[in-house]
Amino acid sequence: MLNSKKTVKSFSSHSSVSVSRNRRTPLTRSGMVSRDGWGSSPAICSPITAVKVNESLLAPLNLEIDPNIQAIRTQEKEEIKTLNNRFASFIDKVRFLEQQNKMLETRWSLLQEQTSRQTSIDIMFESYIANLRRQLDGLGNEKVRLESGLRDMGSLVEDFKSKYEDEINKRSDSDNEFVLLKKDADSAYLNKVKLECKLDSLTDEINFLWQIYEAELRELQTQIKDTSVVVEMDNSRNLDMDAIVAEVRAQYEKIANRNRAEAESWYQQKYEEMQLTVTKHGDDLKSSKAEIAEYNRRIARLHSEMELVKGQHLNHEAQIKEAEERGELAVKDAKLRLQELEAALLRAKQDMARQVLFHTIYVCIYVRCSFCESALISFFLALNYDLESSHLTSVSSQSSGKDVQKTGLVKQEVKGDSASSLTSSTATITKSTKSTIITTSETGKKLVAMEGSVQVMDKSVDKLEEDVFE
Repeated sequence: MLNSKKTVKSFSSHSSVSVSRNRRTPLTRSGMVSRDGWGSSPAICSPITAVKVNESLLAPLNLEIDPNIQAIRTQEKEEIKTLNNRFASFIDKVRFLEQQNKMLETRWSLLQEQTSRQTSIDIMFESYIANLRRQLDGLGNEKVRLESGLRDMGSLVEDFKSKYEDEINKRSDSDNEFVLLKKDADSAYLNKVKLECKLDSLTDEINFLWQIYEAELRELQTQIKDTSVVVEMDNSRNLDMDAIVAEVRAQYEKIANRNRAEAESWYQQKYEEMQLTVTKHGDDLKSSKAEIAEYNRRIARLHSEMELVKGQHLNHEAQIKEAEERGELAVKDAKLRLQELEAALLRAKQDMARQVLFHTIYVCIYVRCSFCESALISFFLALNYDLESSHLTSVSSQSSGKDVQKTGLVKQEVKGDSASSLTSSTATITKSTKSTIITTSETGKKLVAMEGSVQVMDKSVDKLEEDVFE
């Protein structure tokens, strides 16, 4: 927009100049324009010359106006509005902070005025510390009880472990016995198989021999038949071949029957012996199977008991761990509370010692300005009483707060000791001044002793002021 305005201004100035020149520049005799705009010769009518027109003036104007100028203007207006809003919010924040500052200043002034309400803080702190110590003792007793329970659970776990190991040993023994019985059963079964094979072979052999005997008998019968034919043909001999054949047959049958009976009795005896061994091994196998089943049942029962004991053991361990964590957290919380209370008590003691120092400084300045004997004696008596009471309270607080040294509050104790040492030095100074005032009888001696004590107190006050300002 600014560029377009500049271009318009330049164009208008150029056009006005060109028109004025065309209108106001007179011509000379020779048709030339003079430098100052007037002819050098006197006024003589010159002939009319041709007028030249600047064609650039007829061309349309190129103003170069940005089409987005409206959007840019609205954006700038919005930015100005946001900046105004932010500025207003900052002003509100500044007002709010000023109000808070005034409120904090009033609170600070009220807290500075409330200095006389710290009389029973020590008693409250001591009661709270005693309560925390009682809680700590209760937690210690609970810890002892939990430790005893832990020991009992440990002994119970050890008993269960010993029982578990005994059951494992019994199981291993039963496994070994099972292996031995299995070996015996396998050997008995193998013997049974061998005997059955031997029985089959013997039966086959008996059958084979029976067949051989029958074949031999048939051959003998055929031979006897052949001989009988021959004998029948021979009528010249009077031999009784039938009787001979019958006798031979009877003898052969007798021998065969005897052999058959002997073989049958022997095989029967062997068969009975094998039956006895088979029944014996079968009974042993049944008893071993029953024992194996009993051992398996016992092993399953022991496994279930072991799983139950393991679950109980894990549950007891989780309970013990949770109880230990709760006890540790409670002890830590109690220790932290105790440390905070002891630190607050120590800060209160330091504030009280500082106030005592300020009072002593003010009193010393007052004594240095006025030498009133009675007021000085009463002041030192009251100051001595206050210092003795503060010393007693500091001794009682130190005796009650012996555990503070174990919790890392060494720097604060050193500050308290320095404050107590300063108060003790002022107490000794006041005692010395009181003794000098009481022991002297004459007024001149009293004034001299008082002046010396005042000088000593001036030095101590300067030193105390330096310490306090440091």
